[in-house]
Amino acid sequence: MVVRARDVMTERVVTIWADAPLARAQERMAESRFSALPVVDRRFSLVGVISLVDVLRHRDDPYAVVGDAMTEQVVSVLPTTNVSIVAHRMRVYGELRLVPVVDKGILVGVITRSDLLRHRHSGGRLRRTARRIGGVVPVAPLPEAMAPRGAGRIGGRPTSSLRVADVMTDGGLVAIPPELALDETAEVLLSYRFTAVPVVDDRDHLLGIVSEADLMHGSLDGGRRLRARTVSEVMTRDVEVVHPGDPLTDAEDLLSRRGFRVVPVVDAEDVLVGVLSRSDLL
Repeated sequence: MVVRARDVMTERVVTIWADAPLARAQERMAESRFSALPVVDRRFSLVGVISLVDVLRHRDDPYAVVGDAMTEQVVSVLPTTNVSIVAHRMRVYGELRLVPVVDKGILVGVITRSDLLRHRHSGGRLRRTARRIGGVVPVAPLPEAMAPRGAGRIGGRPTSSLRVADVMTDGGLVAIPPELALDETAEVLLSYRFTAVPVVDDRDHLLGIVSEADLMHGSLDGGRRLRARTVSEVMTRDVEVVHPGDPLTDAEDLLSRRGFRVVPVVDAEDVLVGVLSRSDLL
């Protein structure tokens, strides 16, 4: 059975106009817990996409509007496009937050990597094996997933037998200290195209995680700068984690059903040993 874009897309789309103040885009993202929004004109024709990264880049301009910061060259698809093509484009253009679905020039929906992952695991049962340090990382259910490449098998092994350690990213990890300035932290996220990054002490013990949303809340408040200047003042300290030996199927449920984009992987001493994203899962 061929799955089309219309079968997995989100139809109730939160949009914004190009002439809206940039601060309004940030507010809408915070309200809806999205980190990217389609930009449309009064006829609901797609004209661009605005992301939290775009907002960060223009945060010092109090007069900026959405059109000043948005990405105009947008990768979009038709409702009849095969989902495998959508997944391929997300894999090629790794920075994509969402793929708009356009019919005769009109925006009719969007597809995020969360949509692809939820479709693949629809009906799956959430099994809570992830250790809770505290609360939940307050980030939007944003795309970090790709379409299935191995029909339920990775490296010849059934996915049901895999552990977190088999697919997690454990080389070239990027983590930051709690005393790092917010401006420098924003540069890290922009340079690596990350949406969140772990915060560790000098022994690599996990202290928390800082996301684009945390930076926005720490740097803007109705156009006024807050007093927060370092990561420790805005980071999320209560973070759910997974362990290298946890079943991958449980981690998949955690990421797809709970809306996390990335989950830190720690050992028994809470030392950061890797990260698991939706891209890693697939």
